[in-house]
Amino acid sequence: MSALGFTHVWQAGRSTRTLLLLHGTGGDEHDLVPLAAMLDPDAAVLSPRGPVMEHGMPRFFRRFAEGVFDLDDVARRATELRAFVDGASVAYGFDRARVTAVGFSNGANIAAAMLLQEGAVLEGAILFRAMNTITPPAPPSLQGVRVFLRPGQTDPIIRPDDAVTLSQRLAGAGADVTLEWSPGGHNLTADDVRSAAAWLRGEGTLR
Repeated sequence: MSALGFTHVWQAGRSTRTLLLLHGTGGDEHDLVPLAAMLDPDAAVLSPRGPVMEHGMPRFFRRFAEGVFDLDDVARRATELRAFVDGASVAYGFDRARVTAVGFSNGANIAAAMLLQEGAVLEGAILFRAMNTITPPAPPSLQGVRVFLRPGQTDPIIRPDDAVTLSQRLAGAGADVTLEWSPGGHNLTADDVRSAAAWLRGEGTLR
């Protein structure tokens, strides 16, 4: 565990953007690093390891069963993740206002939870196979935050209506949300990456 509270990878970049990489269950801080170069080869990389262990597999928050989350832990871990990014921006000197999260599954879920709980603490977020985790009574404003959601049409873990609910909650808080469906299941695909990279470059995607 580093002084910042999370074991993590840091790679300086050539641009002012930093990609916050958030792995899925059983991954680690190295899993999504190759993905960053495909999305934006000039961006800096900040990739923490989830601090919660489930049967030896790292995660970003506790759950009681598949799709049944410990909501108190989700809220606490979202705050901890925000504090980690704040501290890392000081330690490494990157622009705190130019952080885009890239999350897969459990990592996408904690990124969404951080936005819905903490507000516009990210410039943007790419959320692969995300589902709604928390529903704050009064979510903070997400004006100015861009979000790309890429759920799978045949995902056996996440119901389509759950992905739509997350999209609506983010948009309802003021985020500029792009919801684009993958024809696949829960696994991350090359097409997911191409679509996300185009969105990140501002080339537009199907809504």
